[in-house]
Formats: sequence, C-alpha cells, structure tokens
Amino acid sequence: MAHQGKFQKQLSLVDLTMIGLGAIFGSGWLFSASHVAAIAGPAGILSWLIGGAAVLLLGLVYCELGAALPRAGGVVRYPGYSHGALLGSLMGFITLIAFSSLIAIETVACRQYAAAWFPSLSKSGSGDPTALGWSVQLLLLTVFFLLNYFSVKTFAKANNIISIFKFVVPLLVIVVLLTHFQPHNMQVQGFAPFGFAGVEGAVSAGGIIFAYLGLTPIISVASEVRDPQRTIPIALILSVLLSTVIYLLLQIAFLGSIPAAMLSHGWTAIGTEFSLPYHDIALALGVGWLAVLVVSDAMISPSGTGNIYMNATPRIVYGWARSGAFFKVFTRIDDKSGIPRPALWLTFALSVFWTLPFPSWEAMIGVVSTALVLSYAVAPITVAALRRSAPQLARPFYVHGFAVLGPLSFIVAALIVYWSGWTTVSWLLGLQIVMFVIYVAYKLGTRANRAVLRTEVFSSAWLIGFYALMMAASYLGTFGGKRLIPHPWDSVTVCLIALLIYYLGSYTGLPASQLDMGSEDDD
Repeated sequence: MAHQGKFQKQLSLVDLTMIGLGAIFGSGWLFSASHVAAIAGPAGILSWLIGGAAVLLLGLVYCELGAALPRAGGVVRYPGYSHGALLGSLMGFITLIAFSSLIAIETVACRQYAAAWFPSLSKSGSGDPTALGWSVQLLLLTVFFLLNYFSVKTFAKANNIISIFKFVVPLLVIVVLLTHFQPHNMQVQGFAPFGFAGVEGAVSAGGIIFAYLGLTPIISVASEVRDPQRTIPIALILSVLLSTVIYLLLQIAFLGSIPAAMLSHGWTAIGTEFSLPYHDIALALGVGWLAVLVVSDAMISPSGTGNIYMNATPRIVYGWARSGAFFKVFTRIDDKSGIPRPALWLTFALSVFWTLPFPSWEAMIGVVSTALVLSYAVAPITVAALRRSAPQLARPFYVHGFAVLGPLSFIVAALIVYWSGWTTVSWLLGLQIVMFVIYVAYKLGTRANRAVLRTEVFSSAWLIGFYALMMAASYLGTFGGKRLIPHPWDSVTVCLIALLIYYLGSYTGLPASQLDMGSEDDD
C-alpha cells in the first residue's frame, strides 16, 4: 500500500538534459514556424532570439534556486518559502493549470499531425478532433500515465530513446530545406513587414515562448537527481542554448524555402497555407519522403513532451501539497517505486479534462503559453527576497549581476504575458485574483491564525497588484485591447509596472524568523 516513502536519486546529467530538451522539443517546432512567419515575416528570427534570451534569463534564476534548494515540485514551493503559503497556493494553482493543460496540448498536436494520414481523426477545416480523434488522444494520455506509474527510471529510459529520434528529424529538415533556400524570400515586403509589434506578437501568439518553456520539469524532479547542485545548472543552460540554435535554423530554413509564388500576396496567409508547416512545405517542394518522416516524428516528439509533463506535474502537485496549501493525500509516495501516485492520478484526470472541449492546438496555445510564463515569472522575486531574508543559505550556483538580471528577467516575463493579448490576460489573471479572494475567505472562515494570514496577505499583495495593473494595461493597449495606449508606449508602460512590482515583491518577503525551507531529506 502507498505511504509516505522517499524519492529515489536515479537521474544523471544525461537524463536531466534530455528531460529539458525533450520538454522543449514537443509540438512547438512542428507548428510555430508558419505562425511566426504570418505574424512577423522574416523578422520572426528576432522573435526566436528574444524568446531564447528570455528563457535563458529565467533559467539562470532557476539555476540558483534549483541548486540551493533541490526540492520535488520546487517551482511551486520556492514562492511559499520566500513569501508564505498564500503566494505558494496561487503559484501552485496557475502551475497546475499550465502543466496539466500542456500534457493535453501535446496529445492534440499528435492527433492533428496524424490526421495528415488518417483524416477521420480531425474535423475538416477546423482541426478539432472527431470522436475517434478524441479517443486516440485519450489512449495517448493513458500510455503516458502507465509509463510514469512504475518508476522514474522507466520514464527516463523511455524519454532518452524518444529524444534521440526527436532531434534526428529536425536536423534532417534543416539540411533538406536549406538546399532549397531562396535569399529573396527574406526581403519580401521587407525584413520586418509588420514592424516590431509583429516581432513582439510572435513571441507569445506565434508559439515561440510555448516552444521554449521546458525548464521547470528539470526543477520538478530535483529530488530525484544525483549531484543536483552541479547537474541542475548544467542541464538547464545546455537545454536552452541547444534548443535556441536548432529553432533559429529551423525558422531560417522554413522562411527561405517557401516557393516564391506563394509569397506573392505577402506573409499573412502563410499560417493557413502551411498549417502543418514542415509537412506542407515538404510536399510543396516535392520531397514526399521528408513529409512522411515529419508526420512520423510529429506523432513522437509531442508524445515525448507529454510524457515528460505527465512525470513533472505530479511533482508539482506533491510540492504544492507539501507546502500545506493543497490536500495532504497528494504527499503520499509509493515506497517501492518512489512515485507520488495519488498526484499522478490527479494529473491524468486533469489532462483528460483539458481535452474535453475538443480544442485544436491553435486554440489552446495562447492560454498555455501565458500560464507557463506566469508560473516562471515569480522566480526572480523569490531569489531577490531570499537573498535578503536568508543570506546564509548555501548557493552552489550564484547568479552574478542579479541586481540587473533579476528585474530584467521579471520585465521580460511581464512583456511576454502582455503580448499574449487581452483575452488571455483577462481570463488567467482574473482567475488568479478570484483564487486570492477565495483563499482569504476560506482562511477567515476556518478561524485561521489572523496574524499569520495578515503576513501572508501583506507578502502577496504585490502579486495581486501586478495582476490588476497588467489587466488594465492589456485592456488599454494594442494587443487585443482598446488601443488607447499606442505602441510602443504600451510595452513601455508594462516595463514600468514590472519594475515597480519587482521591487515591491523583493522587499515584502517573509522575515528571516518565519522562513521554513525544510530539507531535501524531507522529500
């Protein structure tokens, strides 16, 4: 029978790097190229560089946290350590939404590409699944669940095998498309036909930030890593740098190999003409064998990423429960396998739930990307607060220049959230504000310690202020808003909001006397 066992340290540097790369290389590379081209044209190359730099900044922040505090589900536990259970609860909620929905979106991607061979899996024109298509998605989710049910090493071996195939195909795509490269394509309507607003919009709406965000699974399994103080930082940095190089080459190859006749009306229609970018362009170029290979990979790459998040999400649930802000049943770990099985069952149920509205990849990408960024965004403030309140904490990986990198990384995260548009911002941030109210009302109703609750509210008020100001900026701005604040002043406004909130959050962390960070041995 399951009981409070311990995680087993079975993951090596190779395993962890493959988890990071495998989480990054999912459905993002298979869909983003044409969306980025439609939004930004050739300037989408800059969008990939911005996305890579942003994620590397956040990755460096997580290097300090992951090496100093290697905890299972650390991404939701760190905010609780620095600012209390209320902030940890809010971050746990948004991260659970992000991770569980990401599992679903990867199965959706598998099904959409498989429909190139089996049209009965998708409804004509919409990309939404038929009943048969949804059943295939459910089968995939069940396979992910079973791969993660028995041991973390079983999961890691499966992931390593899948990851090898996942990288062979993108590299082959790059080589083949570059042989059809037409330099003139890079100047159709100019390098940046939609201006810098197009470059910004492509980062969020084009799926770039979604394609990059695969770092938190590395942190989530920290308690199962051998030599975490050395392994975690190396794996994080390697994952981001290698993925940036591959993504840039893929985008350049795609842009340059589009047949010139298809660009006669500009870039806007590219997103619909190449809805399955590398499959469709391979057919347009007469390279049928490559199209077959891309579809084959498209049923494997997203599967690998979905499998990784099926592994990471239970650790998030476990970490949330260990913080005291979620049901204690989810702290139970099977003694023989070292798997938090109640949390795994919840993850499976939620991933199935996210497929119930029968969405397409395009319909889900904005919400998932923004939820992922929100789950990352608090990390710089957590580091700053813990440097003030816990200067004695051993930091095997110390981020130098954090006085600049800390606020800069939070500003970049805020911009990415803002660029996702009013519809997504209002839904997700509004939901977080509602959760804040529910939490406080619940605590008051249970006659919780009022002094502790006041401290938690004080330490978390900056986040609610951030949400409210971001919603106002989004409503008034140019990304789906009323355009009352013109571009680029809307982005400048967001930068100023983020800078203010960063320093408020940094200075309102818990005092040293109230810090409780436990120990790695507790997991």
